[in-house]
Amino acid sequence: MTIPSPQNPQNPAPQDPAPQPTGRRPVGIRPGGPGGPGGGLARALQRVTASALGPYQSAVVRIGFAATYLFFLLRELPHRHELYGPDSPWHWDLARQLTDGNEAFSVLMWTDSTVWFEAVYILTLLSAAALMLGWRTRTMSVLFMVGVLSVQNRSIFMGDGGDNVVHLMAIYLVLTRCARVWSLDARRAASNAQRAAEGLPPLRDIVGPVLWVVLGPVLATATLMGGLGGTWWLPTLLWILWLSAAVWWAVDRYAPRSEFRTLLDVLANLAHNATLAVIMAEVCLIYATAGWYKIQGSRWQDGTALYYPLNLDYFTPWPALSDILGASGLMVMVLTYGTVIVQVAFPFTLFNRRVKNVLLAVMICEHAGIALLLGLPFFSMAMIAADAVFLPTAFLVWLGVRVTNGRRRLLSRLPGRIRTPGRPGTPATPGTAHGPADPPGAAPAKDGHGGTEEPRHQGGGGGHTLVG
Repeated sequence: MTIPSPQNPQNPAPQDPAPQPTGRRPVGIRPGGPGGPGGGLARALQRVTASALGPYQSAVVRIGFAATYLFFLLRELPHRHELYGPDSPWHWDLARQLTDGNEAFSVLMWTDSTVWFEAVYILTLLSAAALMLGWRTRTMSVLFMVGVLSVQNRSIFMGDGGDNVVHLMAIYLVLTRCARVWSLDARRAASNAQRAAEGLPPLRDIVGPVLWVVLGPVLATATLMGGLGGTWWLPTLLWILWLSAAVWWAVDRYAPRSEFRTLLDVLANLAHNATLAVIMAEVCLIYATAGWYKIQGSRWQDGTALYYPLNLDYFTPWPALSDILGASGLMVMVLTYGTVIVQVAFPFTLFNRRVKNVLLAVMICEHAGIALLLGLPFFSMAMIAADAVFLPTAFLVWLGVRVTNGRRRLLSRLPGRIRTPGRPGTPATPGTAHGPADPPGAAPAKDGHGGTEEPRHQGGGGGHTLVG
């Protein structure tokens, strides 16, 4: 609910019929009103502060990158010791010298114990799974970031371009409100909102405070022992997140409708929206840089660049398919030039929604082809997850409805499954089908969690804002 101004322009107070002084502005003429020069800026500020933009896009980015790293860790589970553990050719002493030189962060550098390595690997795997499901998203996103940075910085020569993207996005996800839809946190918040509408107290939260209490001493010990790397931003970020979780929990429990609670929402929305803009700029920079570097290469200029990876054993998981494609000079030339054109043109198409959507579909198909033809599935998954930040909301809502309906039909066919018909007269909206933070118009949910994602859903025109 927007904070009302002292005098509502739609229903002005009665005025004295006496003539007004010359210097007084007549009622109804306001520079900052809807028709004034400041109206557009005020509406933009209200939209940025009142809501976390792109809830579906940020949810897809969260699910995509968490799933990418989860599947990567599962695939490399039999080889984890040779890649990042005690049996790695890049052994612990070399990794320690490198991290001391470049001031990189990795909890695997705290000790060379095999037990410690196994614990960190399993914790990273579990945090990726929890982040994908949206369970205690704020805490899991921090643990996911710590795990990704630790594993990748342990053996930096084991990665590729996809690992660099996951590395960056793991940091960005910590600052986003990416669990407002399609998450277990959103389902819990919707349940609390329903209980509040029925006059019931919210469900008691124990897991959130326990996670906060357990992780606090770990963070303090790591800070005192100098185990957070040589940079200043990482310990600062971790301490801000840990302390803000306590403040958020206390305010959400004891003053859920206070102005300070509103201020916390505004700050969280600003951080989310700014980070979402950075993610978009990062994707555009990746494609622009890749496209313009390709233009400078002679093989890309003559249209033969794709031919060479198709004939390398390392990049041919399906030799017969690669031979068929590589034997066609026309197809190789079309795909080579098409790749360059799409990558260079994409950042310039953001101003035209239809053209952008077409090129976005082309790039997603291109990455799917890279996964199939060149055997780089995790690179392709990471890039598709990054591309998802530009997907249209209508398409994501439609896709979510189809997935939800398919899941319900599948579960209804299981033996022993009891079918519960829906309540008559209650239409299924896209938001309720996927577990939004709150239904429109619901009271704020008092979930009282400590350090987890707090999905209070507010529309662009609702909620207290700093603009008023």
